[in-house]
Amino acid sequence: MSARLARTLLVAAIALWVSLVAFGNLTDYGSNWQFVRHVLAMDTIFPGAGIRYRAIHSPLLQHAAYALIIAVEALAGALCWIGAWRMWRARRADAAAFHRAKRIAVAGLSAGLLLWLGGFMAIGGEWFGMWMSTQWNGLESAFRFAAVLLAALIYLGQPDDGPD
Repeated sequence: MSARLARTLLVAAIALWVSLVAFGNLTDYGSNWQFVRHVLAMDTIFPGAGIRYRAIHSPLLQHAAYALIIAVEALAGALCWIGAWRMWRARRADAAAFHRAKRIAVAGLSAGLLLWLGGFMAIGGEWFGMWMSTQWNGLESAFRFAAVLLAALIYLGQPDDGPD
């Protein structure tokens, strides 16, 4: 039971973390909006960078990208909350039932991993050259998110023999 409880609480903690990120972006839209705007505009990367043609200057598209980021954060948080609840309800069930209960949590963790690894590190970091910016470089933070989510996915995927 202790491993099941640990997995459930881990998913709940991540649900809280990701939900707070989404909530913060909704209630303090302007703070991270500046980050997204500058990354997409590529206005703080190396002056002679040959990738500047990739920049997005349209405020409409920048706001759409930020809305998509917030939506995926909220989705990841909601899926993790639902997953944690289902895992909690299945904590005394057989191994197959507990494994099935983890599916929604896996979807939530995967959504978060796709956002921070695929969205921030790959698209923001490489496509928009965020790594070149000293002021608007979120790669360290994105890596922290991706590492935690990946570790949680690995831990959640470990075999379970049933309740203690």
